[in-house]
Amino acid sequence: MSRYVTISVLRGVKELLEKEKGNRDWSSFPLKLYREAKASRARAAFEKPRQTLSVDDLDKVLESSREFRKGSRYDEKAHRH
Repeated sequence: MSRYVTISVLRGVKELLEKEKGNRDWSSFPLKLYREAKASRARAAFEKPRQTLSVDDLDKVLESSREFRKGSRYDEKAHRH
């Protein structure tokens, strides 16, 4: 049984991807696109609150996060036997 599959796309899409692909193989190229898209979405998700929240709001979120972590570490140590 083959480990490869065929993905049908429009000819124009294949031609565009072929140009972008360059010397990479058809296994590594889509993985690169996937990783770049995933990283881009993660950056966008991180940037959106920065654009909508004030500096004061961001400082409060940061402080709250620090307090939460501090409490979690304390609780971890308290529950170790």
